[in-house]
Amino acid sequence: MFKLPFRLSLISGACACILIHAQPASAISLIQAYQAALQNDPQHRSAKADNDLGKQYEVIGRAGLLPQAQYGYSLTRNKGESVSPPNLFGVTRSNLDYLSTSKSVSVRQTLFNLDSYARFKQGVVQTKYSAAQFDARSKELMSRVLTAYVEAKFAEDQLNLFKAQRDSYAEQRKLNQRLFEKGEGTRTDMLETQAKLDVAEAVILEAEDNLFNARNTLTAIIGMDITSLDNLREGAEYSYLIDGDFESWRSITTANNPELAAAQLSVEISEQEIAKSRAGHAPRLDLSANYNHGKSETITTLQQDNNVRSVGVQLVIPIYSGGYVNATSKQAVAQKEKALADLENVRNRVMNELRKQYNGLKSSVAKIAALQNSVSSATQLVEATKQSVKGGVRINLDLLGAQQQLVSTKRDLAQARYSYLSSFVKLKVTAGTANLDDLQTVASFFSAD
Repeated sequence: MFKLPFRLSLISGACACILIHAQPASAISLIQAYQAALQNDPQHRSAKADNDLGKQYEVIGRAGLLPQAQYGYSLTRNKGESVSPPNLFGVTRSNLDYLSTSKSVSVRQTLFNLDSYARFKQGVVQTKYSAAQFDARSKELMSRVLTAYVEAKFAEDQLNLFKAQRDSYAEQRKLNQRLFEKGEGTRTDMLETQAKLDVAEAVILEAEDNLFNARNTLTAIIGMDITSLDNLREGAEYSYLIDGDFESWRSITTANNPELAAAQLSVEISEQEIAKSRAGHAPRLDLSANYNHGKSETITTLQQDNNVRSVGVQLVIPIYSGGYVNATSKQAVAQKEKALADLENVRNRVMNELRKQYNGLKSSVAKIAALQNSVSSATQLVEATKQSVKGGVRINLDLLGAQQQLVSTKRDLAQARYSYLSSFVKLKVTAGTANLDDLQTVASFFSAD
């Protein structure tokens, strides 16, 4: 009686597993991809952990300027023998077996310590440096998601174009076959079309590999499998999305780019490292307060309670440390020179990237318009060539060439559109002003239809 339900449960469980694994991966929009990347991208998770770590530098630095309090407790069992000096009654011996206890509280407050003060200032700057780095990596995530998204979409578009080209060649081959059978075509036409068709099949295989790799790259960032992406909207207007000349964008970038801010903070960190190293020659003054309660701490205080309270200052004047302070000071000075050079390098790289994306965005508008006209002309050329072939003015190879030119032009147009959107986001990221609204602007060029 129990075998049938058990088998049914096994079958239903197996079917459920099959259905779960058979469910297609979901289609995803650009905004959904970005939101998923915020949660799943390993690089972004690493950046958040680094930022959490960096927030503690200020706390650690401040700790050196705040009071340090300690509590101590000890319990000791003492066993031994006490022998008194010889006297008229001889030598007196007694066994000892007693407990000693000690409780203490001590508080130390720095009054003057250049090293601790430099560590505090350095900790404040290090926390700001960590925040700037996180800001840079957060904005970079937008660029990485968009780049992976459009590359996957472009690979998908190319595959569709190549498949359409393959189908066009297949139709042309059928037409060549019919014409040849009627005696109106030539074997050369058939061979030419077949050669193009064979190449098209090979190109499709390569395009499928490219699409697989591009989707895997996007999947690694967003942590989700995908089967389809939103398409570019037909009729979208590709106009200038930014205002201002390059010099105004240079000023915006100088004020807002987080990589530049981090590089400048790195210089400040090295300056505090110099101050910290040179503080090794400076005197240190501390205020200390202690309270100690002891019971039977020694034989002479057996069965006695002692309470001792003390307050005082401690002055330490370094005299010689074997050359350690001088060596670390020289290292710190060299580190600052390196930080200054790195700052200049970052500034040059950021400005070069800004110029590249600014020019790319500006030129993309004209390029897209030109390629749109080119696609229209190439489409008309294909139709005109078909008629010319029928009239005997053109040959089959001319038609194949026109079809291939149309595919290439459509591919270039798609690439120009994606480059236009990428340049917009990358420009804002480089300027340090990128936000979710900018990604929403790019997402408006896509549609799920």
